[in-house]
Amino acid sequence: MAIIGGGPAGMLLSEILHRAGIESVVLEQRSRAYVLSRIRAGVLEPGTVEVLRQNGLGERMDREGHAHDGMRIVWAGRASFFIDVKKHVGKRFMAYGQTNIQEDLFAAADRRKAVVLDEAEDVRPVDVASDKPHVTFRHRGASMRLDCDFIAGCDGFHGVSRRAIPPAVLREYEKVYPFGWLGILSETPPLPEIVYANHPRGFALASMRSPTLSRYYIQVPLEDNTGNWPDERFWTELKARYPRELADAIVTGPSIEKSIAPLRSYVAEPMRHGRLFLAGDAAHIVPPTGAKGLNLAVSDVFYLSRALEAFYGRGSSALLDGYSDMALRRVWNSVRISWWLTNLLHRFPGMSEFDQRAQEFELQYVSSSHHAEAALAEQYAGMPFEEAA
Repeated sequence: MAIIGGGPAGMLLSEILHRAGIESVVLEQRSRAYVLSRIRAGVLEPGTVEVLRQNGLGERMDREGHAHDGMRIVWAGRASFFIDVKKHVGKRFMAYGQTNIQEDLFAAADRRKAVVLDEAEDVRPVDVASDKPHVTFRHRGASMRLDCDFIAGCDGFHGVSRRAIPPAVLREYEKVYPFGWLGILSETPPLPEIVYANHPRGFALASMRSPTLSRYYIQVPLEDNTGNWPDERFWTELKARYPRELADAIVTGPSIEKSIAPLRSYVAEPMRHGRLFLAGDAAHIVPPTGAKGLNLAVSDVFYLSRALEAFYGRGSSALLDGYSDMALRRVWNSVRISWWLTNLLHRFPGMSEFDQRAQEFELQYVSSSHHAEAALAEQYAGMPFEEAA
């Protein structure tokens, strides 16, 4: 197996395949230090937690991660309610940063002496529609070719893998949102709960990476930049979007990372062409409102690794043939709930007073309906993985 991309999707796929006795080579464009420097997701669905545990990657997560029963939503600067995932789904989710998962995956790869080629340049999947695909690339100045049975494109939205699917085959769906998230990471104790805020000043989110590492976000215009947001201004604006008792509980401190992320929804179909299989951000992007990006990458890898195990172990290609349709069912469900939450919790440019009141009463309905809360809890926790036929 040739795996293009050494982020969480590619490295997790390599680890699972190794445990099944299937050889792989990982090609990563960037250095390991660069990959580890990326600050990304940190809320893990119960299904993701189980996949990591089942593949020997749960020890540090269980020791350092922060288990949660649900998340709180506050709106209009006053009202709030708790979405109790544990009550409705019977499972907890985990706050554990993507950087930590990446470290765990690299450590596991080093222990088994995995072939992971960093700083691989000009990577190109070739003859993906044939029975004998291969990948060409340059590594440390040498031109190289990797012959393989299959290629996994785990190289992100800007990677080369998706572009290997002919335009006549590929269908792309995209929605770009008219705002971004300004996020900071600080070495401060987080709030005890994950708290989303819908406020006339804009959206805010209080999240965490560990008991001593906080992650906060506020909605800002797309054209904004971090230079406009010194720490003092950020903390003042963040607290203004929460009710007084929550604002007073937020512990401030110097930021150790600060960035603005645009929000978009994107799906590429199909996720397979010939012997090329897409996984993770190479196939889909979701706004972070639903905390689905990393979790979708894990579910893609779960489905793909299971299909490859069936192919090599039993000679069955049924799960490989069904991979794209099965993965996309979960992708679109996550895209839908992320889109719904984004529309529910943000103030959009040009919103009328009618729009704002309707949004507030949608929140009121969710907070007062057992069935609406249960449906949101189920989707926020992530739909169960489909069983193999």
